[in-house]
Amino acid sequence: MKALVLAEKPSVAKELARVLGCNQKQKHHYEGNQYVVTWALGHLVTLAEPEEYDSKYKTWNLDDLPLLPEKMSLKVMKETSHQFRGIAQLCKRQDFKELIIATDAGREGELVARWIMELVKWRKPYRRLWISSQTDKAIRDGFNQLKPGKDYDNLYASAVCRAEADWLIGLNVTRALTCKYNAQLAAGRVQTPTLGILMDREREIDGFQSQPYWTVTAGFDGFEAGWRERDNHDGRIWDQNKAEQVAARIKGKAFRVDKLKTTEKTEPQPLAYDLTELQRDANKRLGFSAKQTSSVLQRLYEQHKLVTYPRTDSKHLTTDMVPTLKGRMESIAVGPYAALAKKLLRGALPISKRIVDDSKVSDHHAIIPTEQYVNIGALTPEERRLYDLIVRRFIALFYPVCRYDETSVILKAGDDAFYARGRIQREAGWKEVYGSQAAAADEDSDDEGAAAESPAQLLPALTSGQTIALRHAKVKELRTQPPPRYSEAALLGQMEKNNLGTPATRADIIEKLLGTDTIERRMNRMVPTGKGKQLIELVVDELCSPELTAEWERELERIAKGRGDRNKFMAGIRSQTVNWVQEVKRETKEYKPHNLTHSRCPECSKPLMEVNSKRGKTLVCSDRECGYRRAAQPALSNKRCPQCRKKMEIHEGKAGKYAQCRPCNFVEKLDGKQGGGKDARKQQQRMVQQFSDNVSLTSSLGDALKAALGKQDGDK
Repeated sequence: MKALVLAEKPSVAKELARVLGCNQKQKHHYEGNQYVVTWALGHLVTLAEPEEYDSKYKTWNLDDLPLLPEKMSLKVMKETSHQFRGIAQLCKRQDFKELIIATDAGREGELVARWIMELVKWRKPYRRLWISSQTDKAIRDGFNQLKPGKDYDNLYASAVCRAEADWLIGLNVTRALTCKYNAQLAAGRVQTPTLGILMDREREIDGFQSQPYWTVTAGFDGFEAGWRERDNHDGRIWDQNKAEQVAARIKGKAFRVDKLKTTEKTEPQPLAYDLTELQRDANKRLGFSAKQTSSVLQRLYEQHKLVTYPRTDSKHLTTDMVPTLKGRMESIAVGPYAALAKKLLRGALPISKRIVDDSKVSDHHAIIPTEQYVNIGALTPEERRLYDLIVRRFIALFYPVCRYDETSVILKAGDDAFYARGRIQREAGWKEVYGSQAAAADEDSDDEGAAAESPAQLLPALTSGQTIALRHAKVKELRTQPPPRYSEAALLGQMEKNNLGTPATRADIIEKLLGTDTIERRMNRMVPTGKGKQLIELVVDELCSPELTAEWERELERIAKGRGDRNKFMAGIRSQTVNWVQEVKRETKEYKPHNLTHSRCPECSKPLMEVNSKRGKTLVCSDRECGYRRAAQPALSNKRCPQCRKKMEIHEGKAGKYAQCRPCNFVEKLDGKQGGGKDARKQQQRMVQQFSDNVSLTSSLGDALKAALGKQDGDK
């Protein structure tokens, strides 16, 4: 008897088959003596569409809402139905004793497999492969330690609840808003509160009133100090006269070192990466979007096998990994990492509770390198750059803490006190791993910041009571600044802080908001569009609240761990759906498209909207029921206008494609034929008349055109 192995992707199935000795390649599977390995293509099964419950739901109608099927049905996805049929046929074989779920080891991977099993009516035993890397050793070890499938029933229940909640809320509220306002307005359980976070910041910026303030800086030999009214004062002076008076008072005076304090400080190593922090770091330091980071990381994990499972929310390692850490360090001791790694390999790696803590690891440990041999030359530039972040963070875990002395000094001239601070590094520690680079990009600050705060600088040797001469005094005018808009890194941080989504889904949520023209990127900042600003006003307040969605995420996590009540959770979701749809129906606000143009739809004469699409800007009819769309900038053909010889634009109308010269308005059909017969001659005569009447052709040019067209008729 054999075991049927179900992987999530063809590439993973291929690797599993190679390790398991399944060398016979078939259309839908690999076969060996002990195993048959098949694969999904991501999700092969999904929740049924509304029209599959009742054909009336094909048409979106506000009166038909809310849609609340008693039991949620599943359907095979049309695009990948061929692979599902292949798996279903395999499942009918009598020589299988069990099924091994080898999809991604997480909530979504569990759902992929279980829904397939449900539709093929799998009734035989099943077990679970749960591994955190794709190396040959990890695969072999995983198959030697398969887990009982029942151990993951709670994880599956959590995944089903998440999918059904998203369907019920997203579909109902989206249809309600779209029908109510005759516009494509999308809402969702996670994407709407994410938009709400951006809008809260936008309101802060809009309501902010900039104010001037002044600072006074005293310059000495080799360093500067800033005036403060008292301890814990930020140094800002709100009255220009007062600032100038301070500067005038201290001119020509000697300064005395009033207080001098040197403190030895340490900066611990940053923890290993979880997915969200890696996405944030890659955005800040490499300029990668969260989605780009996920895609590159998946290739490093799946194709190159150089990193561990990426979709993790943990920054710690587990005790059972400790014996493998030195082997991982040896595998990365190549190229730019050789000297750094070999320095550690001279002795035992220092393992601490800060790095290894089983209690802080949920499904998967932090993202670290595998024992796989590294061929850096085989990686693309973006793969190398992301791998570099992961490797350096891993090496830094085992370097000493960074040690430095921080000196703070208070200088006085009469009653005026000036503050300065300086830093002297004693031991670079883990910062040696990063060389001249910053160890980590600074966090996006939501604070205006105290501009008068003296930066850390190199201070000369000073003694308490010492007198030093003033070199200059400067008064500087500054203005308070509004809080900055969120970068993608900062938005990911806010989503994590508010427990919106999971590490695996946050990038897709951001991309969904971008794809629906609800937000846009401006200079690496995430900004709500006019559509997004209106949408947040039309959506019910509760759905905009991160607190409610965060509570749902916590409940889904409790369900996954067997501590939550699945039925109670779904009852609450259904109740909320009913309330929110009713609230949309009662709303009296209006929606005004922010992107209307002066162009009119040729089908229904309503204004066209300009929207962004994968192929550039597109003009779409503002009436969603019309469905008309065309490129905002027509493509140019290689055809030349017979009048001005400029390239002609390609258009498509009711009669098919045609080329048009914008300056001359000359039109020629593009149906593959030049045309002929009575209709063609009439069209040509109309063009001659049009050119003669509207373009004011000279008589000689008009006569020449008539002669040319007449000759064409004669040739035919």
